[in-house]
This record gives sequence, structure tokens and C-alpha cells, in this order.
Amino acid sequence: MERSITLVALFAALTAALGLLPNLTLGFGVPITAQTLGVMLAGTVLGAKRGALSSLLFIMLVALGLPLLSGGRGGLGVFTSPTAGFLIGWPIASFVTGLFVEKTRGLSLTVSGILGSVLGGVVVLYAAGIIGMSIVLDKTILQATWLTTAFIPGDIVKAVLAGFITQGLAKARPQSVLSRAK
Repeated sequence: MERSITLVALFAALTAALGLLPNLTLGFGVPITAQTLGVMLAGTVLGAKRGALSSLLFIMLVALGLPLLSGGRGGLGVFTSPTAGFLIGWPIASFVTGLFVEKTRGLSLTVSGILGSVLGGVVVLYAAGIIGMSIVLDKTILQATWLTTAFIPGDIVKAVLAGFITQGLAKARPQSVLSRAK
């Protein structure tokens, strides 16, 4: 139990640390950041439940006002911004990513991590983000979908990184990859 709590907090901190890397904010108010790599890694390493809890902890800290998002943003106001759908989708994305890795033990961890990250950290996350952008920016779903295309190449790179990082961690410390724990 203590180990799980520690790892959940550690991955929330990792996601926050990834927000310190410089971002690129697009004209419609949504930044390209490294933080979604933390969301993906939470799922690939911690598994569905712990990964989702890690992202949920992060979102709760942001809601409390901690400036943990890229660019030092935090507080309830971010949940009315164009990024709101993405933020709300983070725990769901981590859960789906982790669930995929847990259920695909027949695949190598690298492949499972990449595919899980694409499914959870791109497909599921974009679905939430597109809905949020559509509402906040008063755009159609198709218009909001078009706006997200700028993120796809970087998020695919992050998904590949998540797969390789998770595999590397499993080789170095197999007991630390809870998504594949027996």
C-alpha cells in the first residue's frame, strides 16, 4: 500500500517536472508540452488504476491552485480554458494506457507500451480534448478535431518514448513496472 501511494505521488511529480520543459503555445491557447509523456508513463509503468490515480492526483493539485501545468498555470481557471478537455482526460488516458499494457502480456513491453500510449494517450485523450475545445472555443467537433492535428506528430513520438522508457525500466528494475507485475 505504501509503495503504491509513493509511486502514484512520484508519477504525479514526474508529470509536474515535465511541465518545466519549454512549451510551444498554439494560436488557440493549447500548448504543446512534454506533460502528456508523464500521463502515458503513468499508465505504462503503474498500470491502469495507479496510473489513473497519479493523473487524478496531479489534476487535483492543479485545481487547488498549484502552478504545475506547463507555463506555471494552475487553479480552477484552467478548467475553463481550451485545455480543459485534455486535463479532464488525463486520468482516463492513463487508465486506458495501463489497462492495455496489463491485458497484452503476449506482446513485448515496448510494443505494448507504444500501442497502449497511442490508444490511451492519443486516441482517448484527443477525444476528451476535442470535446473540451469544441465547447470552450465554440467550434464544431470537426473544427476542433482539425485544430488538434498539430499535436499528432509530437504525441506519437511521446508514445514511442513511453514504450522504450518502460521497457528500459523493466530491464533495469523489473519489479518497478507494476503494469506487468504478476
